[in-house]
Amino acid sequence: MAIGMVLLKCMFLMVLSVDFVKSDIDKDREECATQLVGLATCLPYVGGTAKAPTPDCCTGLKQVLTTSRKCLCVLIKDRNDPSLGLKINATLALGLPSVCKTKANTSECLALLHLSPNSPDGKVFEDHNSMSNGTTTTAPASTGMSTVKEQHL
Repeated sequence: MAIGMVLLKCMFLMVLSVDFVKSDIDKDREECATQLVGLATCLPYVGGTAKAPTPDCCTGLKQVLTTSRKCLCVLIKDRNDPSLGLKINATLALGLPSVCKTKANTSECLALLHLSPNSPDGKVFEDHNSMSNGTTTTAPASTGMSTVKEQHL
């Protein structure tokens, strides 16, 4: 009987922690919703239809990164969310700070979003960080559009 109560308490705590993580994700999205409007001019570039970001895109990116470093991470993490109705190439989005000559440490995304490095979303950031640091990975992350390797060819 005591073991059953312990198991029941453990299951309850697991359910609460799942709701807590979901709340964090929803909170991140809400926090970044207005911020990401500043990146609207970046959509042709991160969508793969423009060869370079516009100056307005880079200005918007700098403003977003100044306000909340987490918001670029949220955009990349949610790139395949059908409710967004957007096509975002994770490789291009992760490389945007470099192309715009602004500082952004995307290796912080795992911690900022509480992602496991082995999760599918976490792997996108891990693979990019490995490529940026000059190391290689055995399996590039699936971005839905491109792989990390393609940007560096």
